[in-house]
Amino acid sequence: MGKRDELIAKYADDLKTKCGVTPDLDLLTKVTIGCGPTIYSADASTVAASDPEELARVKNNFLIKKLGLADSAKLDEGINAAIETYGKSERNKFRAVFYYLLVKHFGKEAAYA
Repeated sequence: MGKRDELIAKYADDLKTKCGVTPDLDLLTKVTIGCGPTIYSADASTVAASDPEELARVKNNFLIKKLGLADSAKLDEGINAAIETYGKSERNKFRAVFYYLLVKHFGKEAAYA
């Protein structure tokens, strides 16, 4: 099992245990691959949900550029929903899991087809 496969297994476990979500492993794998090398960096592999600048980057670089969503208040609502699902007290929110939750929230699975 490679490093990426180990991370995907960890992300799937996070979705089950911390988010109460049964993961679609195919989609989770595609989202993880889409994150690129950031998943291997301790700092970049997580989303600092308490940092407004980080959330603005997620909104601009992922939701608007990657998923092709229009900038609106719904994007902030989606980000807040993902934070709630993951748990506000959960300090380490893995980027791939966070992005997976956003993809599911906005129904944009086709972006990874």
